[in-house]
Amino acid sequence: MPASAETLTADRAWARYAPSPKCPWTLARAAHLWRRAGFGATWGRLRQSLEAGPQRTVDLLLTGQGDVEAFNRTCDDYAQAATEPGALRAWWLRRMILTPHPLLEKLALFWHDLVAASAARVESASLMRRHVQGLRAAAMGKLPALLGRLARDPAVLLSLGAKANRKAQPTDTFARQLLDRYTVGEGSYSDKDVREAARAMTGWFVLRGQLRYIAREHDGGAKTVLGKSGRFSAEDVVKIAAEHPATARNVVRRLYRWFISETDSPGDALVAPLAEAFARDLDVGRLVETMLRSRLFFSARALGRRVKRPVEFAVGIIRALATTAPTTRLAVDLARLGENLYYPPTRHGWAGGRSWITSATLIARSNLAAALLAPSGAYNGKLDPAAVARRHGHTSPKAACRFLVNLFLQPGPNDGTFERLWRSAPRGGGLAGRMRKFAHTIVTQPEFQLA
Repeated sequence: MPASAETLTADRAWARYAPSPKCPWTLARAAHLWRRAGFGATWGRLRQSLEAGPQRTVDLLLTGQGDVEAFNRTCDDYAQAATEPGALRAWWLRRMILTPHPLLEKLALFWHDLVAASAARVESASLMRRHVQGLRAAAMGKLPALLGRLARDPAVLLSLGAKANRKAQPTDTFARQLLDRYTVGEGSYSDKDVREAARAMTGWFVLRGQLRYIAREHDGGAKTVLGKSGRFSAEDVVKIAAEHPATARNVVRRLYRWFISETDSPGDALVAPLAEAFARDLDVGRLVETMLRSRLFFSARALGRRVKRPVEFAVGIIRALATTAPTTRLAVDLARLGENLYYPPTRHGWAGGRSWITSATLIARSNLAAALLAPSGAYNGKLDPAAVARRHGHTSPKAACRFLVNLFLQPGPNDGTFERLWRSAPRGGGLAGRMRKFAHTIVTQPEFQLA
């Protein structure tokens, strides 16, 4: 059995994971790493990871494989032609499916959820495209650089109703979002801090989709924000908020929920070592690396402790089967499941966690999986589980079914998962049809809804 994270002190929890008899490097842990730091993996990638070990696999996830910059440039070039958010959604999903750097896309999705700029309020595909490109570009860099982008991002300001920041009438919506969600967090700032920060941000306007600074509209008077006083500008407030001790703790907790577990709230003692290290350099990539390499990440406290978002659910099926799918239709189906990319439902993003799973969404997930795995229809029969099984040497029905269970669920050697599913497997018909139905059975299991 995996070692329980409850027995780990903070120092040991964040120490590098090294496989041991009590906590071995297994197919299940390799798949866990690829799900959390990406959107799942092919069988070939899982086998390579088993041979390479956890730390070398994390190395690959941190840097990506091949020419990541060329891939991103190509995708950006094609997305330039998108004139409405539906096309942008399709291109982002295609990127998630094909990316050689899945961790980068996973972090872009994290920031999209946290920042929660919505195309419904921006009403400009080009501004939303540049917004998400900016999130991706800064996703693994220094926090102040990302926050600086947000403070000057027309899409963010329009989404928050902050397109006009006049000296006589400061708009406080960006200041509140900056303090409440992006930096120090609830309980670490006051309404006065918000008002004073809003004064520092006066002078900035979004006019015809362009950011403009009008000097006469800036309040140059003295301000006090988070205990510091001075004639602050917007840049000053961003720096003060980024460097406040509460910011490091807040960001660590948010990334803990994203990468480690959303079923428990980490105690102050567990957060402290990461928050102290993060406060020294505010390097998001280094913080994420520490989490992914840690003993805690591979412990029982993290395994299966997140509910897959609809995007993770669908893209995980597609990536596992080493193919692609029509993403314009996929974006629509995922919106029906509650994750409408570029359209966070509120300024707090998506609720996440157990809110993704209801009786209605479980039926919708089943219907989407059936459509993805169908031999024809909306997804053109592109996902062929039998062909993937044959490619890896599994040609008999039972061998192919066992392969699919291992690919999607990674059961333990004696937990009975395969036998239970095999007993209910469809009989008769050709291998291709049987495998499509069996794959559908697998991906609608409760275990597959967990990341």
